[in-house]
Amino acid sequence: MQIDNRRALVVGGSGGIGREIADLFAQSGASVVVADRAAAPDGSHKHVGIDVTDEASVRRAIAEAREILGGDIEILVNSAGILSQCYAEEMTLEEWRRTIDVDLTGVFLVSREVVGPMAAQGWGRIINIASQLGIKGAPMMTHYAAAKAGVIAFTKSLALEVSGRGVLVNAIAPGPIDTQLSSDLDPEWRAKKISELPIGRFGKPAEVAPSALLLASEPGGNLYTGQTLGPNSGDVMQ
Repeated sequence: MQIDNRRALVVGGSGGIGREIADLFAQSGASVVVADRAAAPDGSHKHVGIDVTDEASVRRAIAEAREILGGDIEILVNSAGILSQCYAEEMTLEEWRRTIDVDLTGVFLVSREVVGPMAAQGWGRIINIASQLGIKGAPMMTHYAAAKAGVIAFTKSLALEVSGRGVLVNAIAPGPIDTQLSSDLDPEWRAKKISELPIGRFGKPAEVAPSALLLASEPGGNLYTGQTLGPNSGDVMQ
């Protein structure tokens, strides 16, 4: 699965799933820049700061990443995200908007900045990290599920716009994964979710990263566009 010498940007790549994707891409021969609010503590990847909810910040980060990489971005991974729990009837508009802004609008803003240059050069990969909850929903997560469902729909629609110009756009919808985000969830919710999973456990970030490598690679990813891959412990079966 070749990504040798490809220029890759992993947004939200300082921890969790994004970090594992950045590590795997680098191990597989890509030049990688991580965009996140803060760099990884060990400074393992070249880093640019970004606030995915801020248009100007996104533009600055993309420009800085291009300079570091020495050319236009060829592979983009949108992995920035936040997660919280709240019943819809108790949710503030601020919490709703913050989740939509980070988890959905951020995907749009970053993708918009890179898709034109990708199409101009006739090759590109955009990989959006969604969630199985965007397919099945979940109590106390209406805001998160709505945002992730939007990511899946955005992925399909953008794929229809740009696949004919060589830019393949896909999503990954992981099931529950052991990350800092999920560790903050209600313990009873976690226990119930584990009991529902056919595999019987949460996944690990390193078990999601190979799906991103497949989608980014040649020839492995060449026939995927508008698709949503589901490394989800069997939580959603299609």
